[in-house]
Amino acid sequence: MCGGVRFKADGDELKIYFPNPKAVLPVRQKDGSHKLVAWGRRENQPGFMPRGGWARLDSIHSGKWSQYSPIPVKIDVEAFMEKDINNESQWYELKPGEFIQGLIATLGNEQRLYVVTEASNNSNHKTGRWPRVISEET
Repeated sequence: MCGGVRFKADGDELKIYFPNPKAVLPVRQKDGSHKLVAWGRRENQPGFMPRGGWARLDSIHSGKWSQYSPIPVKIDVEAFMEKDINNESQWYELKPGEFIQGLIATLGNEQRLYVVTEASNNSNHKTGRWPRVISEET
């Protein structure tokens, strides 16, 4: 399901976990630079964006996100963390040139980033969801 990520910023390795209300994810810009964007919205956070940090690919295709002017982006991380059925953290490395697909949603002045997920046999999470991994060309 992707409850955490690991990436480098300014030479430091960072681990970011969704439960942290200040969680941000690095979005790769077209020029190769990175922009940190707020990761989703937690239950008690103010705002009007959907709660949670994930967007199901099928819900994107069915138009459920269209009211938020969705923009597909590449989340540039080295690895992501998922809890298994025993609630143990497992880390999964991405290969060079791979990214997690993200969706930037906007409503008024509020903008948040959601990890795009899809059903997958790779997932050990109770939801059976897995972050959508895309390549450089995607």
